[in-house]
Amino acid sequence: METVRGNIDIEGIKAVYIHEHLKIDLSAQKKDEDARFDQSELVISEMKELVSKGIDTIVEVTNMGMGRDIEAIRYICNESGINVVVSTGFYKEPFLPTYVYSMKEEDISKILVKEIVKGIDNTNIKAGMIGEVGTGKGQMSEIEMKIMKSCALAHVETGIPIYTHTTLGTLALEQLKLLKNTGVNLQKVVIGHMDLNPSIEYLSKVADTGCFLGFDTIGKIKYQPDEYRIKAIIQLIKRGHLNQIVLSQDLTRKSHLKANGGIGYSYLVDTFIPQMLKAGISQTQIDCMLKNNPKRLFI
Repeated sequence: METVRGNIDIEGIKAVYIHEHLKIDLSAQKKDEDARFDQSELVISEMKELVSKGIDTIVEVTNMGMGRDIEAIRYICNESGINVVVSTGFYKEPFLPTYVYSMKEEDISKILVKEIVKGIDNTNIKAGMIGEVGTGKGQMSEIEMKIMKSCALAHVETGIPIYTHTTLGTLALEQLKLLKNTGVNLQKVVIGHMDLNPSIEYLSKVADTGCFLGFDTIGKIKYQPDEYRIKAIIQLIKRGHLNQIVLSQDLTRKSHLKANGGIGYSYLVDTFIPQMLKAGISQTQIDCMLKNNPKRLFI
């Protein structure tokens, strides 16, 4: 399996989904079997479809405590032909392993650095992203703060990008302040789920810090209509932030897959991009968000 830190040709990348899950299990905490996302054969079928439509790279942001399965990811990658960038890190409460609560920031960071430098779960597959590391809605708990700082330390040591999770687009500025104060280069940070925050003014403040903004829940209209996402993208482009927007869908449930009645991974290509074009966003600008911006994040 290839990773950006391994042998992917950065210049040769066609297009990137910046925030996805190929296998993830949050069912115990959510008490919902649908959140046991483990149908690899169906995922392989959809990855093949993505490759045929020009998406050749997925950033897989499942990490420790989220049911990460590196062998399943290897299998999906090899069978489908998609390039996969795998991640290290810890998520947010209540999805954290119990052992991190008693550990020091520096010791947690060492776990991450090992997965970046040596490999994950006794394999030679190295993490190319630190993420997704998150905070709750409107509040950052003590352990979430410790995890965020640990991820920052690992970034400072390795230079690997950081991908954060914001709950419904909240606490982005607080996350950025913590990361900056810990020595992180904010131009190597993606603040996730910004398309779930209803304030374009807030999005502009986040963009002014120089970080990337993840419009990464595309198609999840339960939270925000896609019309808002497109409006926000247009406004951010007008304010000079085109080079900071990255796109994805964040599929995490069996019910998200086409075979199970969901929108599927190709929704962004099949439905959202035509809507963007109709709204006046150019193909060149879309290419920037899907190709150029992810490449700059990893270079």
